[in-house]
Amino acid sequence: MIPLDPIVATGFLLQQNLEQESTMSEKHSPTSHRLLQPAALEKPGKALFRPHQQARQTAPNAAHAQQSGQSCAHHCCDNAPPPPPTSTLAGVERTGDQQRTPIRIMQMDCPTEETMLRKKLDTLPEVSELEFNLMQRVLTVTHRYDALDKVLAAIRALGFEPEVHSGDARAPLPPEPKKSWWPLGLAVAAAAAAEAVEWTGLPEWWAAVLAILAVAASGLTTYRKGWIALRTGNLNINALMSIAVTGALFLQQWPEAAMVMVLFTLAEHIEARSLDRARNAIAGLMNLAPDTAAVQQPDGDWRDVEASTITPGSIVRVRPGERIALDGDITSGHSAVNQAPITGESLPVDKRVGDSVFAGTINESGSFEYRVTAAAANTTLARIIHAVEQAQGTKAPTQRFVDQFARIYTPLVFLGALLVALLPPLFTDGSWLDWTYKALVLLVIACPCALVISTPVTIVSGLAAAARRGILIKGGVFLEKGHALSWLALDKTGTLTHGKPVQTGFEAVAGVDDARCRQLAASLAGRSDHPVSQAVARAAQQAGTPLIDVDDFSAVAGQGVIGTLQGQRYFLGNLRLARQWLGDAATGITGRLTALEQAGNTAIILGDERQILALMTVADTVKPSSQEAINALHQAGIKTLMLTGDNQYVAQAIARDVGIDEARGNLLPEDKLSQIERLSAQGVTGMVGDGINDTPALARADIGFAMGAMGADSAIETADVALMNDDLRKIPEFVRISKATRAILIQNIVLALGIKALFLTLTLLGMGTMWMAVFADVGASLLVVGNGLRLLRQAPAAATA
Repeated sequence: MIPLDPIVATGFLLQQNLEQESTMSEKHSPTSHRLLQPAALEKPGKALFRPHQQARQTAPNAAHAQQSGQSCAHHCCDNAPPPPPTSTLAGVERTGDQQRTPIRIMQMDCPTEETMLRKKLDTLPEVSELEFNLMQRVLTVTHRYDALDKVLAAIRALGFEPEVHSGDARAPLPPEPKKSWWPLGLAVAAAAAAEAVEWTGLPEWWAAVLAILAVAASGLTTYRKGWIALRTGNLNINALMSIAVTGALFLQQWPEAAMVMVLFTLAEHIEARSLDRARNAIAGLMNLAPDTAAVQQPDGDWRDVEASTITPGSIVRVRPGERIALDGDITSGHSAVNQAPITGESLPVDKRVGDSVFAGTINESGSFEYRVTAAAANTTLARIIHAVEQAQGTKAPTQRFVDQFARIYTPLVFLGALLVALLPPLFTDGSWLDWTYKALVLLVIACPCALVISTPVTIVSGLAAAARRGILIKGGVFLEKGHALSWLALDKTGTLTHGKPVQTGFEAVAGVDDARCRQLAASLAGRSDHPVSQAVARAAQQAGTPLIDVDDFSAVAGQGVIGTLQGQRYFLGNLRLARQWLGDAATGITGRLTALEQAGNTAIILGDERQILALMTVADTVKPSSQEAINALHQAGIKTLMLTGDNQYVAQAIARDVGIDEARGNLLPEDKLSQIERLSAQGVTGMVGDGINDTPALARADIGFAMGAMGADSAIETADVALMNDDLRKIPEFVRISKATRAILIQNIVLALGIKALFLTLTLLGMGTMWMAVFADVGASLLVVGNGLRLLRQAPAAATA
């Protein structure tokens, strides 16, 4: 055995080096940061910069220490390049003297880092709120507008490298330069040689030199991160691994110390690559829209222009096979467009003049031109990406529980390891070396990384899997709730039916001019965006009916519209509105209305302040997919209820056609809200609507679904789950994804805790080794990451294909 002096000397030099680098890291000036001016209407992906670029160039060692930071076992920034980040950050927002600043920290992706940052920043009186998105490595700080320098300095003091986003543009980080793999290769060779020396009986100092070389080549990053963590009073895997390997060296367990550090670093590489798949699961959407588009110039020529510089109103040409760069409306030509990347539809959709097209979709056949309606940063695709990434930052209930558990788990295991090292030798005849070794093994097992990453990886994979199918889920909480859905309430128009009713009849009351009534009805209906009113307006347009200007127009929710035409007040709506205007005089037509409604029509009344002038009927058709969707929901154990403002006869007829359990007609928005409250008392309730007229009910439901959200800002903003097309079969698909996510969450938690418990038991029984401990920690992390990523590989249900 060789004396411990060389090891002590080596440890002293390591400590001196780490202290020097840490001091240099803290001395970075916090005053040189700046915000780049945003480019006009940037495409997602162009304006994120790194503060202190010059400082890093003049102090490479300090920069290296910062870049390493201290993070959990599942990334190794110094040894493998992080992938080009895909997140699109919201810009800096200023409200009064408060500023909300998103800051990306590439070394932050574990609750350990969150705890360190929260502890540090909570001491700043200028900071009022912290929001962490660990999967996207984004910390959003609400602070006093003049305190950004102080916030960045506090983050750097922990060894992190903050990157601040510019004002308006959406931009990912540039990729990091690739790191060489030769140090890890050298470490593997040295560790293997140390093991061979141990087996062949060569002088032990050979094994010592080789082991120290292997630890130095593969473990400096871990030691650096561990030192920063210990200095700030935090225990993470790097601190625990550093203590354990150093302890093994002092115990002269040369091959084991070397192989543990090498295996740990190698496993980090593998795990980082796997975890990046979950982190960048939505990355494919970022690359759907091309960087350039052919834009018509004032002289009539066509020129390829950066998509980020194209303004609304520009005319863009698309050739067969090209991807569409921006949202717009077709002005000439026609084609079939593959919208699968956005809506999940498997078949191309025919597009003609007047139809809308969306960024990221593919022109399958003919050429066409379209007028741009949204800049690159505001396209449907950009909004989807932004919404998904916001959802990734919202912690699901399971994730909150796991994070709370992890905060107490590691300190308890560390305390347990300390007791294992001290109590048996003090109170029994146990060997100090044996029990210290067991304590070191426990330290390696102590980090709960496998547990804490098991939930976000699974949730993000579930969100991404749903987004790829045209289902935009606004947070993990709704993804988790979906498996427990017991009731689903559905609006009728546009949800179960096509939402494009047609006028089927018109009759003027005796003594009233038919043409005059048609003109009045068409003029009022033309001012409304309700599908029933639009049916009347379309019929008048097809008949060439001239319109009259409408003054003092107003819409009465769930009843109809009112307006002044040529000095006279008129209404167009249902029987409820007619009774408000005419009282008992409206009851004379109830028999006629009943007959029309029993035939499956929606009846509309035109009247003035004195009398009813005309009756119209409108009918809608049921979507072929509605019955299939309802059947799938019933098979999943979900009961259905239709809520509609239409009459009860129509409601019951459609409910029978598609197989809905219950139907309620003649409902105002507040009536729908009452029905949702009633159902919520019986279990988790969902509501499907258009995101506009059903806002109160959507907001009250446990899960609010908006249909046909593609291109509709309001639906994406108001709904908990936005379906990017009007296919109701997306909802059973959502339930399927939710149930799969739930099952994998449970599997991951059981795996993570079970593996830890197994190796803790083996260690206490004297059967565990440090090799086993490394496999227990990093191996469990790899297992839960891989298991969570299975959601990305699941095929869509046949119903929605």
